[in-house]
Amino acid sequence: MTPYFTDRFGNAASRHHAFGWAARDAVEAARRQVARLIGADPREICFTSGATESNNLALKGAAAAAAGRPPHMVTVATEHRAVLDPCRRLAEGGARVTEVEPGPDGLVSPDVIARALTADTVLVSVMLANNEIGVLQPIPEIAALTRSRGILLHSDAAQAAGRVPVDVEALGVDLLSLTAHKLYGPKGVGALYVRRRRPRLPLAPLIDGGGHERGLRSGTLNVPGIVGFGAAAEICKAELEPEAARIGALRDRLLAALRGRLDGVTVNGSLEQRLPHNLNVSFDGVEGESLLVGLDDVAVSSGAACSSASPSLDPSHVLRAIGIPDEIARASLRFGLGRWTTAEEIDYAADKVGSLVTRLRQLSPARAS
Repeated sequence: MTPYFTDRFGNAASRHHAFGWAARDAVEAARRQVARLIGADPREICFTSGATESNNLALKGAAAAAAGRPPHMVTVATEHRAVLDPCRRLAEGGARVTEVEPGPDGLVSPDVIARALTADTVLVSVMLANNEIGVLQPIPEIAALTRSRGILLHSDAAQAAGRVPVDVEALGVDLLSLTAHKLYGPKGVGALYVRRRRPRLPLAPLIDGGGHERGLRSGTLNVPGIVGFGAAAEICKAELEPEAARIGALRDRLLAALRGRLDGVTVNGSLEQRLPHNLNVSFDGVEGESLLVGLDDVAVSSGAACSSASPSLDPSHVLRAIGIPDEIARASLRFGLGRWTTAEEIDYAADKVGSLVTRLRQLSPARAS
């Protein structure tokens, strides 16, 4: 990325000099790298500021393109706020939105989606992998359903891309959101896959002013960020399989260590249909805030990282949606393992959590009684 902050500081939209050509070529190379990560045509990649903008463009763009009738949209109660909030904003403007409930394992059944569809449904949005409990949704089965009805399918794949294989053709999606920082690229850049075939997808832009990104997203492109996104996508594609196996083994080691030290440990969400680097567990008999405060040198969370922008004492909406009682949801931890996580760190975290939970249970009035 460094040269594009300094001596290659051209605008990718400037077509009349070599500085602009160099920036344009770098952007197009990155577009090909991101497209290869998800099995898309480079022309189907629209660069954005991140998955939140991509989700907004997909949802609001599809709703606006359905002019002439109040659109109906279907999504899932466990979606990221970057999907739920735009849907609720659309509902304020007259759209109808149905939020279906997943099962206790966090997975949504295609049959549940089918029952929610109406003659006015224009789009279904189901995330590929949940950001809190890591479950992988049955997107191909849902796609077969929506395609047979002529309904668009959007999937937020921010958590999945670079972690598990993602192929837009195999998934059958029409729109797919990505962000760079979830696969070790820079923050503040992402992409929206917009299907061009069978036929080209109608989508109204959110931002006008110059017609950049084939008219879908006007504005001067973040060339250094896009270059970094492309490089990260290429590395992830090359190393995905061995890295997923390594990180999955460490995740299983962490769970085994926690269960070996403690009773009353419950995994939230399906353990079989799950991202390899995600572990979300609840601990019986523990007060959630004390649990987080005590883990001062272990970076864990009790919900979505983005939720910290609007603090709330409410437990995770994801855990609530899969039927976990509030007191248990508050005593839940989400562990996100990464590229540099080691076995020694796993063992340290398990020891730290085990000791802390044991101590908190001993202090709990409920346990004492």
